[in-house]
Amino acid sequence: MTETDAALRTLAHNVRAARTRAGLSLDELGRRAKVSKGALVALEKAQGNPNFATLVRLADTLGVSVSALMEGRTEGRVRVVTADTMMPLWTGEQGGEARLMLTTSGPAPVEVWRWQLRPGEEYPSHPHQAGVVETISVTSGGMTLVVDGAEHSVEAGQTAAFDGDSPHAYRGTGTETCHLIMTVHLPPGPASTA
Repeated sequence: MTETDAALRTLAHNVRAARTRAGLSLDELGRRAKVSKGALVALEKAQGNPNFATLVRLADTLGVSVSALMEGRTEGRVRVVTADTMMPLWTGEQGGEARLMLTTSGPAPVEVWRWQLRPGEEYPSHPHQAGVVETISVTSGGMTLVVDGAEHSVEAGQTAAFDGDSPHAYRGTGTETCHLIMTVHLPPGPASTA
């Protein structure tokens, strides 16, 4: 079994388990997450190839982190993760990328991401569930953070925080690649059933 096959099997198992825990049918999960039933059936059979936006919508709808859908069981009290061992979950047209490094455990998990944005490259994000807070810490280069249509410049050495339940986007600026660490702070408890 290839590494990709193993990752798809883990994802399939975790999506099915989270859907069952939430008491959702495939139809209802698809409706809430805006994912077709056919895509969900394929995903739960480890035959799908979901994109990053689909994984985020599923995680938000199921009230779990993206990495909770992707990771197998963890062992030990300390996890050390190297960026080059994590597959990019988003790759931009100019070579930028986003890698989900890990998610902390507990009632209010935090996802830790490493991003690279090339100048002019943009990633638009749909709104997350209510209570999600994101932080962006730029380590080199610069970017524009767009929240609810308002643009905010974030340069190397600066950190921005915002509520993730509104439309937002990340755009590389300047002449060099922007490197940043993003954290996504998830609210405690399951997602709203509304």
